[in-house]
Amino acid sequence: MSLKNSEHHYGWLAVVLHWLVATVVVGLFALGFWMVDLSYYDEWYRKGPDLHRSIGLILFAVVVFRLLWRLINASPRPLASHKRWEVVSAHVAHSLLYVLMFVAMVSGYLITTADGSSISVFGLFDVPSLTGRVKGMEDTAGAVHYWSTWALVGLAGLHALGALKHHFIDRDETLRRMSGRA
Repeated sequence: MSLKNSEHHYGWLAVVLHWLVATVVVGLFALGFWMVDLSYYDEWYRKGPDLHRSIGLILFAVVVFRLLWRLINASPRPLASHKRWEVVSAHVAHSLLYVLMFVAMVSGYLITTADGSSISVFGLFDVPSLTGRVKGMEDTAGAVHYWSTWALVGLAGLHALGALKHHFIDRDETLRRMSGRA
């Protein structure tokens, strides 16, 4: 398997980045869903959000890299068996997935930095607030973060169902191309 994509297959870097981002997005969603119900006295009350923020900021860098890689490295052509509506809906879904990831990550960043504080990434470095203290931003960013993450996970679920439809019903190479086995 080549590093770069070909007109028929994804390269190993695109495959690794796809599954890494998918796994981390689902993991962050699960962590966020779990940690909102933690009580003040739970030992994860502070650990969970710190972990969530650190991983989220690293994910931001990975997604930027993935998007740049996608822009300089053409995707494989759609399969000849794909209908026009499938090709268009896949393009729209992929675009929306990127938009929702960025909305979720930026709004998550704004929740924490609304008071002007920085975010420590695993204690290795800090990402400063770009806005300073902004009254009410935490609540607005929180609502945007909540709804964008639900939309992201819902759309990712539809994306997965589409891949499974191609694999089990259409019996085409769509899923195998993104698993590195085509």
